[in-house]
Parts: sequence; structure tokens; C-alpha cells
Amino acid sequence: MTNTVAATEYIFASISPQQVYDAWLDPALVRRWMSRNMQAKFDDYEVTDIRIEAKVDGRFFFGGKQDGEQSDAWGYYRELVSGRRIVFTWFVEEGEEKEDNSTVTLDLEPLGSGTRARISHEMDAQWEPYAAQTADAWRGMLVAIDETFG
Repeated sequence: MTNTVAATEYIFASISPQQVYDAWLDPALVRRWMSRNMQAKFDDYEVTDIRIEAKVDGRFFFGGKQDGEQSDAWGYYRELVSGRRIVFTWFVEEGEEKEDNSTVTLDLEPLGSGTRARISHEMDAQWEPYAAQTADAWRGMLVAIDETFG
């Protein structure tokens, strides 16, 4: 089956690639920017749990609640290159984990005093109608990092 890709790019004016990289892997930092990102979209969203094992094959878990409903995402790190690249799986349902066909790549490169960040999310073709929405969601996370730490 052919996969589809959702992609976005964001320029950080004053945050280094290493700072962006760290913001994705440090649980305390993730909690700060993820709370900002989700609360910008949903007034009643609460980040309830952030667990990160920042190593290749390490697991992460992001838990939250909206309208009293639990909303979780998790995955595994496939590649970690400090300050340059993070590749991880992304799941929101157990069936997705069994299929293992959702991979996100974050590439970081220096750009002046900041960073160019590119995210691509390769996923099953059935999600193609949601590719633009998915790209916007990833971009929202990058914006939240910039607004939180920039």
C-alpha cells in the first residue's frame, strides 16, 4: 500500500538546532510547549502525563484530557542525532502501533542565529484526506516551541 506524507517547515529566528532538539526530548520542556499548543486550540485541554525515554528504541508517551476524555499519543524513537534529527513513530490507537506505519522525521539545520525545522509524517494512505490537517498540527507544535522558548 502506498503511504502519504504530511510535511511542514518552520523557521526559528533565535533558537538553535540543539535547543529545538532538546525541547522535543526533555519531558519538562515538552510539557511546557505542549500545554501551550493544546490550550491554544482547546480551552479545557490538560496535559496529564509526559514520559520520554530519549534513546533509540526508547518509548515516549504524551497523555492529555479534553472534555474529560483521555487523549494519548505514543511511539518509539528510531533515530536520534543530537541537534540535527529525530525520527519517531506516532500512534494514537493500538491498531496503529500493530501496523507500525506512522513515522515522523524532524530535521533541524542552522539558519543564521536560528533554525530551519522540517517535519514530515509518513502515514498510511487512508489518512491522505487529513494530510494538510496533520501538517498544520505539527507546525502548531513548532510554533508553540518558538513562543515558549524564543
